[in-house]
Amino acid sequence: MRAPVRRFRRTAAVLVVTGALLGACSGDRPELAEEPESTTTTSEPTTTTTEAPAALRAQARGESIAIYPSADAAEPERELTAAEATSAPGIPIVFLVKDQTDDRVEVYLPVRPNGSTGWVDRADVELAPVRHRIEVEIAAHVLRVYEGEQLLLEEPVGVGREDRPTPGGVYYIKELLQPPNPNGPYGVYAYGLNGFSNVLTSFNGGQGVIGIHGTNEPDKLGQDVSSGCIRLHNDVISRLVEEIGLPLGTPVEILA
Repeated sequence: MRAPVRRFRRTAAVLVVTGALLGACSGDRPELAEEPESTTTTSEPTTTTTEAPAALRAQARGESIAIYPSADAAEPERELTAAEATSAPGIPIVFLVKDQTDDRVEVYLPVRPNGSTGWVDRADVELAPVRHRIEVEIAAHVLRVYEGEQLLLEEPVGVGREDRPTPGGVYYIKELLQPPNPNGPYGVYAYGLNGFSNVLTSFNGGQGVIGIHGTNEPDKLGQDVSSGCIRLHNDVISRLVEEIGLPLGTPVEILA
């Protein structure tokens, strides 16, 4: 198992987890960790930019949150728990904001079907701007990361095979995971998205969650090789985590 993750420049939770938690990423099941480690949080960076944020995220104040079907619904339609929304204990429930009123916030949900939204009480969440965004162009096998309108990096990726395609749509980073084996198929880090495979309802013990992660087969980047996840060179995803510090709630647009 890797040593505990050092503190990064931006807020993020990093958890050492089993490979089964990312459910649609690889045909080879990584080695299991003995126990998940506690999350490691970091301080917010000082920023001098005056650009408008690319997006807004909402973090639940508790380990469960009421989801309403509309902005003015009297009763919630469900209670979303951290156990449902995240892959392991200690990860907060985070959403990408779609719309808001004075009292409620409409958010993208980490549930099937992809693109599901719901409303949460403003008092139940903490709102924060997110200045980064990710764009994945499936046909070109390219991932781009922006801060505002500034392109920070553009790198080749491996994507889903024809029979297990990477689903297009608007998603967000819901968790940051550290696989126990950095030389395994998930690489050194893995971002779990709120989206799911449209073909696989379960995979390697997981729920078919789509992720962006490293790889032990960098020679296959630029190809259709995965079961739906997006593979990056280990050096690149390490830069996203350790240098750029993408926060939870970062929007991810997949252009299929």
